[in-house]
Amino acid sequence: VQLQACGGGLVQAGGSLRLSCAASGRTFGTYAMGWFRQAPGKERVFVAAINVSGDTYYADSVKGRFTISRDNTKSTMYLQMNSLKPEDTAVYYCAARQSTSLSGRASNYDYWGQGTQVTVSS
Repeated sequence: VQLQACGGGLVQAGGSLRLSCAASGRTFGTYAMGWFRQAPGKERVFVAAINVSGDTYYADSVKGRFTISRDNTKSTMYLQMNSLKPEDTAVYYCAARQSTSLSGRASNYDYWGQGTQVTVSS
């Protein structure tokens, strides 16, 4: 599967953005999906995940502010980001894994998108 992330941009602290991740192929509904982010000079870290049933899992740092969702009819996953903070600044990557279960571990994902930059100014 090929993944294409978009929706990043520059936003002031307290603002909102919605990221999208479009997947190719007709098997999107069989993949668990996730979002990760990587700030300059730091490792890629987990943000949120959603399984084929729509169950979700969030990193503590975004819980209550970010919402992950998916639309299997459009083969697209979303990340609604509200109350953004400067520390949310990073390149955001979407990922897919050939499993029905949730995971916050990057090594468990099989396919990755190219990333979209999110910059939050203070």
